[in-house]
Amino acid sequence: MTFSLKEDGKRLLVITLAAVMMAFNLTTFVNSGGLYPGGATGLTVLILRVAKSFFNVALPYTFVNLLLSIFPIYIGFRYVGRKMTIYTIYMIVLSGVLTDIFPKRVVTEDMLLIAIFGGIISGTLISLCLMSNANSGGTDFIALYLSKKRGKDSFNIILGVNCVIIGIAGMIFGWEKALYSILYQYVSTQVLHVLYRRYQQTTLFIVTDYPQEICQSISQVCRHGATILRGEGSYKHVERALVYSIVSAEEARKVLAAVQEQDPHAFVNAIRTEQLQGRFYQPPTE
Repeated sequence: MTFSLKEDGKRLLVITLAAVMMAFNLTTFVNSGGLYPGGATGLTVLILRVAKSFFNVALPYTFVNLLLSIFPIYIGFRYVGRKMTIYTIYMIVLSGVLTDIFPKRVVTEDMLLIAIFGGIISGTLISLCLMSNANSGGTDFIALYLSKKRGKDSFNIILGVNCVIIGIAGMIFGWEKALYSILYQYVSTQVLHVLYRRYQQTTLFIVTDYPQEICQSISQVCRHGATILRGEGSYKHVERALVYSIVSAEEARKVLAAVQEQDPHAFVNAIRTEQLQGRFYQPPTE
């Protein structure tokens, strides 16, 4: 585990900004709508509201959230990546402290707007953290572990777990807020799928006159192999090479740029891969 002043300084700045915005989202959209955002954050909010409503005890958000994050943090250290876990602890502590400090304010009273825009902000911030080698803690670690284990995006599984937590909140405090909370969580997850694509794959079919060079470029960019097939073009009846490869969706743009550099006339078809079995190289998380 190594640290670079330039790279890690950038990451720290981005994570700090994300923590500030996460606290703002919790103290405005989530608080004004009475929502339960799911995961460790949602469970923390639920515990705080139960303590306040039934026992008249005001618990600090930071302490409860850290307590609930102990097991996911262990999973992070053990199976995901140590550097990511260190950044995540910083994210959890900073966002928690700011959530306790920031004043609660109402942005709008329209529950649909609160659920949609709160979810968009949440999904964007979580994606920003993940792309900066951190996350918001809690079930994010579990989602990353399952994604790494299964070789595919597993955040939809966590959406199901979050719906269970929200369902418990609905039984205690009423179903209207719980249903809006599920909408909030769904929007957040869909934004995450669009922005964070590490565990999504793209299948590439490349028709080219320079198959060896294209294969070498793919290997240099993302360390993935490729298969060269031979075929005949139906228009000119000339033998052409077809390079077939599967790469991470977040690396696809770099691969396409490298292909364009090697062969500006290459014909490329990029398709989203729904399911993948067999060995597929995934860069390790620090």
